[in-house]
Amino acid sequence: MGDDVGDAKTPGVRRERRTLTAATLTNGPTELIDFVLPLWAGATIGLSATEVGVLMAVEMALSVVVRPFAGVLADRWERRHTAAIGALLYALSCAGYALAQSAPLAYGAAAVGGAGGALLWVAVRAIVSERLAEDSAVFPRLLSAQETGSWVAFVVGMTALGVIGFAGVFWACAAACVTAAVFLMSAPRRRERTGEGVAAAGLGAVGKRLRPMLFAVVMTTAAEAAVGLLLLLHLQRGFGLEVQEVALVFLPGAIAMSAAAEYLHRYVLRFGRRRVLTVASLASCVFAASLAWAPNPYVIAALWVLSGLAWAAVMPVQQAVIAEASDGRVGRAMGVYEAACLVGALIGSLVAGALYDGANWWVACVVAAGMILAGAFVVPRAVRRLGVADIPVTTA
Repeated sequence: MGDDVGDAKTPGVRRERRTLTAATLTNGPTELIDFVLPLWAGATIGLSATEVGVLMAVEMALSVVVRPFAGVLADRWERRHTAAIGALLYALSCAGYALAQSAPLAYGAAAVGGAGGALLWVAVRAIVSERLAEDSAVFPRLLSAQETGSWVAFVVGMTALGVIGFAGVFWACAAACVTAAVFLMSAPRRRERTGEGVAAAGLGAVGKRLRPMLFAVVMTTAAEAAVGLLLLLHLQRGFGLEVQEVALVFLPGAIAMSAAAEYLHRYVLRFGRRRVLTVASLASCVFAASLAWAPNPYVIAALWVLSGLAWAAVMPVQQAVIAEASDGRVGRAMGVYEAACLVGALIGSLVAGALYDGANWWVACVVAAGMILAGAFVVPRAVRRLGVADIPVTTA
């Protein structure tokens, strides 16, 4: 009943809540498919390790290329339509994987998924940012919604995989994405025209304005991706865990992020963005370094929870700063922000793979911790250079 009353307050609140529901429904399939896709590609259609790498690269490449243009579209057009089209394209990608019996169809599904993800997430973040001036906790709520979708999808997907197989999991993901598109299309329309006053602004101007923060985002995302991949590789090869066992190690961290994101925002309001970014990055650095000497998967799972809590504090602050510094061009800003995240993830994955193959486990962890430590100094300085408020102003 309380939710119904709150939902009736304003069209903006209803728009946000339905968008958050869509984020939960789509992020679960996104994370789950990223996890099972390499396994499916090898087991079902017999792709080699190199071909699996190409498959993943196709999706990432399309995402990087399309995201800036998705930002322009989100500023010029109704954002819920952009997001809904993205969700439907991702559903089509899931269906493509379910039907694929050869590499070309798998590559096509990956390309469609990359483009769909770009349209979806850029528009979703732009919609969520619309109430940032009223409520500074909108991005923590978005992260909470995404992580809830992630861990629920992992629990359901890993449980059902043995019963319905890879194809059944892909079809279920497609259904979730179609449902998300329905929620997006049923959300209220934004009162003012989405592109009003910003149509003439170019991507170059937005990128130049946000350059300090984008560099910091690449660094932190690279560190996060490196730690995640190192952990995955070590659990599989160092401890010999099966797929479901690896998922169980990651699961508590995702649950912790979904539960703590809004709570941690209180510390941002109390101590300021720069201080929270510094402390959280330093804490994450310690956790990453500690992984080098973790004796068993139980300790690793506990450290991953602590690391997840640190990222739950950092990521919403980054997104809020990007939105506030966009000068009204939030769609474009989120487009270049998401592209920077993907570039960082690519760099981190390449670095982690090379380190794991060419160095000892503890060396790889220490290097990843060093990347995070550098971010502890770079990110707060980037926030200060952009000139946004250190203590978010909120009327909620």
